[in-house]
Amino acid sequence: MKYSIFLSLLFTLALTKSFAQPKMIDKVIAQVGENIILYSEIEGQKQSMKQNGTTADAIDECALLEQMLYNFLLVNQAELDSIQISNEQVDAEMENRLRIYENQMKNVKDEKGNPITLESFYGKTKAQIKEEFRSTIKKRMQGQEVERGITSAIDVSPLEVENFFNSIPKDSLPFINSQLSFQQIAIFPKITKADKELAFKTISDLRKQVASGKTSFCSAASMYSEDPGSAKNCGRYEATRGMMVKAFEATVYSLKVGEVSEVFETEYGFHFMQLLDRKGDDYIVNHILIAPKFSLDSLDASSRRMDKCYDDLKQNKIIWEDAVRIYSNDVNTKENKGYITNPITGEIKWSVEEVNQVDPMMFQLTDGLELNQVTSPTLYFDFNERKEAIRIVRVAERTKPHVGNLVDDYNLFRMMALENKRQKAIKAWTKAKISTAYVRIDDSFKDCQFENQWIPKAP
Repeated sequence: MKYSIFLSLLFTLALTKSFAQPKMIDKVIAQVGENIILYSEIEGQKQSMKQNGTTADAIDECALLEQMLYNFLLVNQAELDSIQISNEQVDAEMENRLRIYENQMKNVKDEKGNPITLESFYGKTKAQIKEEFRSTIKKRMQGQEVERGITSAIDVSPLEVENFFNSIPKDSLPFINSQLSFQQIAIFPKITKADKELAFKTISDLRKQVASGKTSFCSAASMYSEDPGSAKNCGRYEATRGMMVKAFEATVYSLKVGEVSEVFETEYGFHFMQLLDRKGDDYIVNHILIAPKFSLDSLDASSRRMDKCYDDLKQNKIIWEDAVRIYSNDVNTKENKGYITNPITGEIKWSVEEVNQVDPMMFQLTDGLELNQVTSPTLYFDFNERKEAIRIVRVAERTKPHVGNLVDDYNLFRMMALENKRQKAIKAWTKAKISTAYVRIDDSFKDCQFENQWIPKAP
């Protein structure tokens, strides 16, 4: 069993309501300290796994129960250690969980074919749902803190990595598909004072139309807002304190329900909003964003600068590292020799699938390039900065498909060795804590072959 607190207790409880059999009499099947595990929670996890493609034969109830026992052993220790989690942390995690759950429910319909929303599923408002699960989420986060304490100081030496690699049977070594590393030099055209003044005037005029009633907020947001996450939904955001940038939230908490704000500025541009509802730290707003646009003169100046960079590289007047330092103004890559970090893995290597998922244009630009060959300058939209830039790109590395080895894949095997060492530490901790905690398991699970001795053997 691989131990992890990351089983979603929220999702388990949600599925319990949806999938528990109507005629089934629920019962407590286990207990750790004061925390109980219901049979319906096991059923919820089983149904979740089936929805994700796991066959019924591959589902092990005993393994599911042991995972839950471990989760609550962490929670029990957190309670003994008086680990504190702030309300702000709980609220932020709650909001993330609900968004994930809402995305999972997008295509779910009832027996009549009507979409099922989070609110209709529970028959409660979102605020009531949050209140119901607040304690569960807090316990989960406390357990995570305990687990983090068990593993945070663990590291592996090069010798340990080598020994771990040598312990893997040769026919069990992973097959590594082709991977690539990319570097870029990016120049963002400067936003001048005049550019900002034009954006401010545009949004100020738009606010006057909304405030006077000449244009509805929904129409204005749908037609003019440059926030892709909300424009198509009337500019609507449902959020909780701590989720948005400070200037945005300062405006939220300065408004009365129904009031339209003045124009305010964040790093994304100029905004105004209307407060629709606010209860405690939770709020709902409609909001419009207008971002300053660089002028054609700024674009032309950046283009000329990039052309100079490109020519210097092509004529070998400058090496790549110096070109990055001199020409790039991309804060995300400039200090790393232009290497582009893979947001999926956090590393600089990308699989072809990951490139196409994150930046399809990158693969089209570089597919036919030799190593260290540079693309010609192109205009692109940077999703991190939410604005356009001019860039040149080169392929720094392109590996061939191969069986994993320590020379080409050291970081991969280092992470595997580290995870193996962490699992051993968690297992040792679990064994020690079981003997000091109150644990009870129902007789219906007495034949389970657990990896840990949750119940002492009879003498």
